[in-house]
Amino acid sequence: MPYVLGPAAIPAITSEVEARAHPELAVLSAMAHGKDADAERAARIATVAQAASVDLDDDLSRLYYDLVSNSLSEAARRALKSTDISKYEYQSEFAKRYVAQGQASGRLAIVSRQLARRFGPITADIHDRLRRASVEDLDAIGERILFAGTLQEALGG
Repeated sequence: MPYVLGPAAIPAITSEVEARAHPELAVLSAMAHGKDADAERAARIATVAQAASVDLDDDLSRLYYDLVSNSLSEAARRALKSTDISKYEYQSEFAKRYVAQGQASGRLAIVSRQLARRFGPITADIHDRLRRASVEDLDAIGERILFAGTLQEALGG
């Protein structure tokens, strides 16, 4: 008779830090707990497992994503789909820093293009100033560009 591991034998990985440290265990956890009665918990376990697999090799990442997705109950799948990923709070400092850098980089590119379109080429000094700006400062500049008459007005100074 084959030995089958049930959900009780496999820990539920709900921490992104732990999932990133052991992505295979996180995927196994999501597979084992994907049909749990608590669909929200199953979706949370699946979320951290999928987040942990993002940084892996593309083929492995797709495989793990597929394994996790196909291991979920219909209720857990619905809970996972209804999760607003934009409101997901990353647990690890690495992920928080990585997301913040991506946000700042994207905003920097947009604001730089908008300024150049509206006021002509921007100088190296202005570009350096923008690179040092926070996401909030870049957002504010982006809003001021709409109504500013000069580059200095758009920059807020």
